[in-house]
Amino acid sequence: MSVNSLSAVELLPLLDSFDTIVDARSEAEFALDHLPRAVNWPSLRDAERHEVGTLYTQVNPFVARKRGAAIAARNIAEHITQDVMDKPREWRPLTYCWRGGQRSGALSLVLGQIGFRVTLLEGGYKAFRSAVVADTARLALALDLRVVCGTTGSGKTRLLQALERRGAQVLDLEALAVHRSSVLGAVPGQAQPSQKAFDTRIWNCLRRFDPARPVFVESESRKVGNVAVPEILIGAMRRSACLNLLLDDSERIHLLLEDYDFFVRNPQTFCARLDVLAEIKGKATVQAWKDLVAVGRVSEVVQDLLDRHYDPVYLQSMARNFEHFGVATTLRPADRSAAAMDQLAQQLAPNA
Repeated sequence: MSVNSLSAVELLPLLDSFDTIVDARSEAEFALDHLPRAVNWPSLRDAERHEVGTLYTQVNPFVARKRGAAIAARNIAEHITQDVMDKPREWRPLTYCWRGGQRSGALSLVLGQIGFRVTLLEGGYKAFRSAVVADTARLALALDLRVVCGTTGSGKTRLLQALERRGAQVLDLEALAVHRSSVLGAVPGQAQPSQKAFDTRIWNCLRRFDPARPVFVESESRKVGNVAVPEILIGAMRRSACLNLLLDDSERIHLLLEDYDFFVRNPQTFCARLDVLAEIKGKATVQAWKDLVAVGRVSEVVQDLLDRHYDPVYLQSMARNFEHFGVATTLRPADRSAAAMDQLAQQLAPNA
C-alpha cells in the first residue's frame, strides 16, 4: 500500500504535480468550492450524507457509521469501475474530503491497496481554504499592479482582453466573478460563484504570475456583484499605479450596446433590471427610461444612465479610493474596436 499525506501548506506549491485531484465530498460541497482541477467522486452523495447524518443524530453514531461505510464502499467500487480501470500504474492522485479524512481516507486506502501512489490532503478542504487565504495575502502584496481605470463603457475589459492576447499578465476579476460589476452587471443565464470559489479562482491566478512583471487589473470596487474581492488585494490595487482609459461618448454607447446586447434583444429584462435604480434615482426617472426602452430608444437611456448615474458615481469613487488616480497615465484608443485595443496593448506591454 502506498498512501502518503501532505499538509495544505506543503501542498500548494505541488498542486500541479498530481495527475488527478479527487474530491470525495458530496456534490453540494463540491459545487460550493473545490481545489483547482478537482473531479468529484463522492464517497457519500448529498442524499446519502443527509441520511447518515440523520441516523447519527436521531439513532446513534455506531448505526450511522455502519450505514455510511456500506454506502461509501458501494460508491467507491463504482468510482473504481468507472474512473480508475484505465489508469496506469504510474497514475498519481491526490485525494481530500472536508476535514477529518474519513471519506477520502477510505478511497485512498482502496487506491493504495491497488498499488497506486496516493497522496492524502491532511485537514481536507478546510485546511486548503485556510492556506489559500493566507497565500493570497502573500501573493497580492508581491505584485506590481497596473490598475486600468475608466468610466463605464470606456473599454476596460476589452483592453484587458487585448493585453492577455499579447501575453501580458492580466487579472480579470469580472470574468472570475461572472459579473460586470454594476447594478446591471449580472450575466443572464450564468450564476456567480460562491465567495469561497471566487477566492480560490483569484488565488489560482495569482500563484501563476511572475512578480517581476506587471499585472493589469480593472479598477473594481470591493464587491463584484455578490462576491467580494479579498481585502488584501483590494488594498494593494488602491495603492497601485493607475491608467485612465478615455473613450468618446458615442463610442462608449455603441460599446455598451454591443456588450449588453441581451438587454437590447430583451427589453423586458432591461426594464426589470432598471427597477434596481428606482430607490436611487426615483420612480419617475426609471419609468421615463422604461418608456424610452419600450419604443426602441435604448441608446438614449444608455446616455442618460452614463450622465446621471454611472459617470458621477465612478469619478467620485476613483478619486476617493485610488491613491494615484489623480496622476494616472491617460490612454486614448482610436475607437472601441479590437484593433484599437490591440494597438494600445502593444504600447503598454511591448515586451509581453
